Amino acid sequence: MMNWKRLITNKRLGQEHKHIGKRDDRSEFKRDYDRLIFSAPFRRLQNKTQVFPLPGSVFVHNRLTHSLEVASVGMSLGNDVARELLRIHPELEDSMINEIGQIVSTACLAHDLGNPPFGHSGEKAIQSFFTEGSGKRLQAEVDSKLWEDITHFEGNANAFRLLTHRFRGRRNGGFVMTYSTLAAIVKYPFEASAAGRHGKFGFFNTEKEIYERIADEMGIKRLSGPGEPLRYARHPLVYLVEAADDICYEIMDIEDANKLMILSFEETIELLLGFFDETDKNKILSRIEEEQLTDDNEKIVYIRACVIGTLERECVKAFVEHEDEILSGEFTGCLIDHISDRQRDAYTLCSRISKNKIYRSKPVLDVELSGYKIMETLMEQMIEAAAHPDRFYSKQLIDRVSSQYEIKANDIETRLMAVIDYISGMTDVYALDVYQKISGISLPII
Repeated sequence: MMNWKRLITNKRLGQEHKHIGKRDDRSEFKRDYDRLIFSAPFRRLQNKTQVFPLPGSVFVHNRLTHSLEVASVGMSLGNDVARELLRIHPELEDSMINEIGQIVSTACLAHDLGNPPFGHSGEKAIQSFFTEGSGKRLQAEVDSKLWEDITHFEGNANAFRLLTHRFRGRRNGGFVMTYSTLAAIVKYPFEASAAGRHGKFGFFNTEKEIYERIADEMGIKRLSGPGEPLRYARHPLVYLVEAADDICYEIMDIEDANKLMILSFEETIELLLGFFDETDKNKILSRIEEEQLTDDNEKIVYIRACVIGTLERECVKAFVEHEDEILSGEFTGCLIDHISDRQRDAYTLCSRISKNKIYRSKPVLDVELSGYKIMETLMEQMIEAAAHPDRFYSKQLIDRVSSQYEIKANDIETRLMAVIDYISGMTDVYALDVYQKISGISLPII
């Protein structure tokens, strides 16, 4: 069984032997939060696609607003779980269990940091360049572990790299985060060769030893044996980060689809009210009348808030009820899978509608098609430059890359990862700008 007193630690990566003294009223986990929210990679999320095209006249979610909302729900989930755990385990009173809300909220802020431009379309473009495109020829030149990583490129693993990798010019390693915050973002705690059919994994081979050190220090259960691909059980707080993300993206995508008239007002209301029985449904409708909400958007906002509150309480209940399975590493699925039938069925219906009507809508498909082409071109041009750095055009491309990326390294593996770091860190707008310039579509205006 994993132990809460080991799982919640303020030990920092890269500062393991440094004395943690009292500097101000912030906890070490609040410092993690502050470092993230004031960081450049976090700010760049404002120009990264969530689902729909970046806003024109109608504002919809981008990666930044999504992450902030997930962090808010994560704080509620963590605080409520901590309160329940203390009620069940009063012996944890002298531990840092009360910090769970802050840790989960911080991990929620970071959960999308590694996503490339244009979301899943960008991920697929990076993978496909090496599995279907001209990058296939590089397989013989790189280690099999690296090949597994880049052919399964994953935003989750990239987030862990972004937070822990020692990029040039950055002191220590990564953001120097606490072990607990870092472990809480690793949704798939295994290496790429153990990813299976779904292709998801939690850390690149370059950061494998870092995760291994963190996990072993906190007593996270190791599931793999000697000689097998590294695989761990999840840190328990991952389930809360995942639940906050699941709640926000599914429910907020429904609201955004209504704003963009992909779903009608009637369809949206029906989907949201489906989370409640007749008694609660009538209470909500009565409250809307009492508050004199006549605007359709405001009605949806109110009901959506009720849905999020209900799902948050259900996930807290599921976590506490399955605490033993979670701590033993035997819990299966996500918390949403274990909530009450009515709420789970309503959530499943929303997921089905999202897949059929939202994610296949013309605006979304247009972004994915354009984004894929942009990313494909950037990969082709930049990887070619990294593979042949002595060519004239290669030198021109390489010189425009920030010095923090080791694209001039002697070995090709480091150069390939530097290109992926560079491209995956771009915003949608910057990726489009670079694409247009290197394709000769536009000239810089000085």
